[in-house]
Amino acid sequence: MPRLRDGSLLISQPFLGDPNFERTVVLLCRHTEEEGSFGLVLNRDSTLRLGDVLELPGGDASPAAALPLGLGGPVQPDTLHYLHHRADLPNAVSLGQDVYWGGDFGVLLGLLLSGELGPDEVRLYVGYSGWTAGQLGEEVKENVWIVHPNAAGKVFTLDNDAFWRAILREKGGRFRVLSNYPTDPRLN
Repeated sequence: MPRLRDGSLLISQPFLGDPNFERTVVLLCRHTEEEGSFGLVLNRDSTLRLGDVLELPGGDASPAAALPLGLGGPVQPDTLHYLHHRADLPNAVSLGQDVYWGGDFGVLLGLLLSGELGPDEVRLYVGYSGWTAGQLGEEVKENVWIVHPNAAGKVFTLDNDAFWRAILREKGGRFRVLSNYPTDPRLN
């Protein structure tokens, strides 16, 4: 079984029936066997923008107001999470490959409002994906997830619509074949 670690990608199997995770790619932000796991779905869009959930200086005219929010997962959809490239953001957690999770949101917002942090350098999400202690390891053993280790750098490189398929193709071999699996094989 591939080792689960912070910064790994979890790629859902094409036959996964859970609508929350169908054809998703999840960035594993925190994983311990004792405490459980925390991740963010990378390739689910929402209709929300940052200005819809926060009062920003300048209101809708603020450049930060238009930043899209992805759906990080089904747990606590009223929470905001973010990924970025800023190693200097206080309390940010490194996930490897120049990708950081969280940190001081006030500082992040200040960087966005000043233009020091561009919209292509941050990804924002509502909600998250969570697993209890041992749950994710069991799901990997049961072949629910394909683990792509040390792949945090992919966060900012691929289009949401094509992300799941592109990551499987990149893994090659049998995974390339899975990337072509139809959404509903009965209609094939």
